[in-house]
Amino acid sequence: MAVNTTPEAPLPVGEVSRLIGGWIDRLGAVWVEGQITQLSRRPGAGVVFLTLRDPSYDISVSVTCYRQVFDAVADVVSEGARVVVLAKPEWYAPRGQLSLRAAEIRPVGVGELLARLEQLKKALAREGLFAPERKKPLPFLPQLVGLVCGRASAAERDVLENARHRWPAVRFEVRNVAVQGVHAVPQVVQAVKELDALDDVDVIIVARGGGSVEDLLPFSDEQLIRTVAQCRTPVVSAIGHEPDNPLLDHVADLRASTPTDAAKKVVPDVGEEYERVRLLRDRARRCVAALVDREERGLAQALARPSIQDPHRMIDVRTDQVADLLDRARRCLRHQLDRADSELSHTHARVVALSPAATLKRGYAVLQRADGHAVRDPGEVTAGEALRARVSEGEFSVRVDT
Repeated sequence: MAVNTTPEAPLPVGEVSRLIGGWIDRLGAVWVEGQITQLSRRPGAGVVFLTLRDPSYDISVSVTCYRQVFDAVADVVSEGARVVVLAKPEWYAPRGQLSLRAAEIRPVGVGELLARLEQLKKALAREGLFAPERKKPLPFLPQLVGLVCGRASAAERDVLENARHRWPAVRFEVRNVAVQGVHAVPQVVQAVKELDALDDVDVIIVARGGGSVEDLLPFSDEQLIRTVAQCRTPVVSAIGHEPDNPLLDHVADLRASTPTDAAKKVVPDVGEEYERVRLLRDRARRCVAALVDREERGLAQALARPSIQDPHRMIDVRTDQVADLLDRARRCLRHQLDRADSELSHTHARVVALSPAATLKRGYAVLQRADGHAVRDPGEVTAGEALRARVSEGEFSVRVDT
C-alpha cells in the first residue's frame, strides 16, 4: 500500500528501507533464469556469491547460496553457463541492496535450450518475421559493406580476404564485438543498429565461426532477431558452419553457410563479371552483325527489282497507252462533232423551210388588224376597215371594200 508523506512529514531512510524489505518479503520464492557472469567461491566460506544476468536486456542481479547448494552443480556450472535458480528475493536494509537467496540451482541443458529456441522460433514465425515477402534483395555491387564479427577472428579474416579477392575495390565498415558470452547480444545489437543508421552501408554481414549450441545462443536471442527484422539495410547471416542454424538465419535477408560463403554471395567476382561482360558484348556484336546482314540482303533484293533498276520503264509504257487513248478520244470527239454539225444543218434547213418568212417569200401575205392580230376568217373584218398587209419585202395598208 502507498505511504502518505509530505515535505513536512517525510519518512526516515531506515523506515523506507524497512518498508521496501517488507514489500520484497511478500514476493516469495521464484524461479529465475539467467547467465552466470561472476562466480566467487572462497575457500572455507560457507556462502557462494554469483551474478545472474539477462543477456537480452543487460540486467544483472546478485545471488547468494549456501555452498552445499552450489556444490550439487559445481561440476557442470561455471561462468557463462545458463541456469535456472529457485530463489527468494532479499533486501539488505543497511546498504539498501537487493539480492536473491538461491535454494536450488539447475543447469539449462542443450535439449531444453533447443526446445525453448523452437518455441521462440514458432512464436516469431507467427508474427511474420520470417516471411519471405519481408526479405530485401541484396545490391548487385555494394560499395560499402558493414561487418559485425569478433575481433581478429577467423570469420573476419575470411570475409575480408575473400571479398577483396573477388572485388578489390569493395570497402568495409567493421564493428568488432563479443560473439559469445554475456556481452554478445547487446554488442551485436548495438553494432547492427549503428551500421543500419549509416546511409553509405549497402549491406550488413553478421559473421561468426562455428561453435557449440551454447556458443551460438546469442544469435538466437529475441532482441537481436527483432532488431534485424527492423533494419532497412539488407542483412546477411553467416553464423557457424552448414549444420548450424540459429534463428538469425531465418530473419536475415540472406543466409550464408559460412563467412566465406557470405563474401561470395555479397560481393561479385570481378573475373566472372568481366567474362560475363565479354560474352554479352560478343553476343551484342553478333546480333548487330546479323541485323546489318539482314538489312543489306533486303536492300540488295530491293535494288534488284525492275522498278528500281529502270524506274522510267513503267512511265514509258503508260505514255504509249495514254497517247493511244488520247488519239482515240480525239477521233471519237471529232466524229461526234461532225455528226452534230450535220444534224444541226438539217434542222436549220427544216426550220428555215417552215418559217413564216420563207412562206412570204413565196408570194404570200399576212393581213393584220389595227390591234396586230392576224386575219384568219373573212368574217373577222368589216367593210371599210383598214388593215395592214405584210409581205416578204415589207408591209402596206389596205382597206376592206365589201
